[in-house]
Amino acid sequence: MLGPGPLKSVYETCLCHELIKRAIRYSRQHYIPVVFDGETLEEGFRIDLWVDEKVVVELKVVTEMSPLFHSQLITYLKLIHNRIGLFINFNVDHFKGAVKRIIL
Repeated sequence: MLGPGPLKSVYETCLCHELIKRAIRYSRQHYIPVVFDGETLEEGFRIDLWVDEKVVVELKVVTEMSPLFHSQLITYLKLIHNRIGLFINFNVDHFKGAVKRIIL
């Protein structure tokens, strides 16, 4: 309904609003710690949305999807031992091509 233009945080807030309306559990900006050399480091990752502890959702507002984004989502899925991820790019004229599913 917003169309292309707003910041990612606006789309994220609106998507969370829709999840709440539908009583779908989610975690926003879900923190994933980094464990290196047997120690948990201060720095970690943030998943945009973790929906029902089943689907990792990464939101983008970009003109072109980078292969780096794919690697990022694969990393998140491996770290939380999850198999299903979605990219949603809101910088499109037609939402039909905005969603890409990743399954490990």
